[in-house]
Amino acid sequence: MFGAAIIVFREVFEAALVIGIIATATRGMPGRNHWLGVGIAAGVAGSVLIAYLTEWIGGLAEGVGQELLNAGILGFAALMLAWHNIWMARHGAELARDARLLGQDVSSGSREMSALGVVVFLCILREGAETVLFMHGLLAGGAETAATVLGGGALGLGLGAGAGFVLYGGFAKIPTRWFFSATSGLILALAAAMASQMARFLAQADVLPTLAMPLWDSSWLLPNGTPVAGFLHTLIGYDAKPLGIQAAFYIATVLLIVAGMRAFAPPPRLQTRN
Repeated sequence: MFGAAIIVFREVFEAALVIGIIATATRGMPGRNHWLGVGIAAGVAGSVLIAYLTEWIGGLAEGVGQELLNAGILGFAALMLAWHNIWMARHGAELARDARLLGQDVSSGSREMSALGVVVFLCILREGAETVLFMHGLLAGGAETAATVLGGGALGLGLGAGAGFVLYGGFAKIPTRWFFSATSGLILALAAAMASQMARFLAQADVLPTLAMPLWDSSWLLPNGTPVAGFLHTLIGYDAKPLGIQAAFYIATVLLIVAGMRAFAPPPRLQTRN
């Protein structure tokens, strides 16, 4: 039971962290709750389907189908987050003004939320599929019964969701004058982290070179697998033993998103008017 609780807590917390950041970044935007709900529901359904098809997926592409699928999910999610930050650089001031008018439908904001709904879907898809697979492994090992696995899973789900809600409460207290800058920074870190993890999966599938293996080793300070390392892994892409290609993708993602935000930001005169 304890093993199932730990596994589910970790996966749910990682998903809740991403969803909490997205929910904070879209506070006051039209369609927010609808698209978050759609993303979560679709992600849960999709994760069960992927877990059911895992053996078939793993056998694709000469046995690296799972790595390629994970890389694809992470890459597309990173792309959607990058689009969010670039879009917000253009429309953030407009939304800050229009969000005060309750019930007003801002069409551009609705389209933006549909994109972030996709990110929520992909996040739940990946973490949910891993959870189902881990739980199946516990049952297959014979050390756990269905009752203890389900009980531990329910406990981990509750604790993970609760921890995510507490984090969201902390994010929501960001002062308004710093709100867009703070949430843009969080989204930027998430996108870079996902791009870095995508690079690792592609290197494991021999699609990309490792460049260095590892680039450094900080296991003596903060080893992978600890709660703090797991939190930082989701938030900023921390890895105690990263590959060189991971660092390259991380830096490139940050530079490209920042460049895009600056290129599409409105002129200072327009920002002042808004």
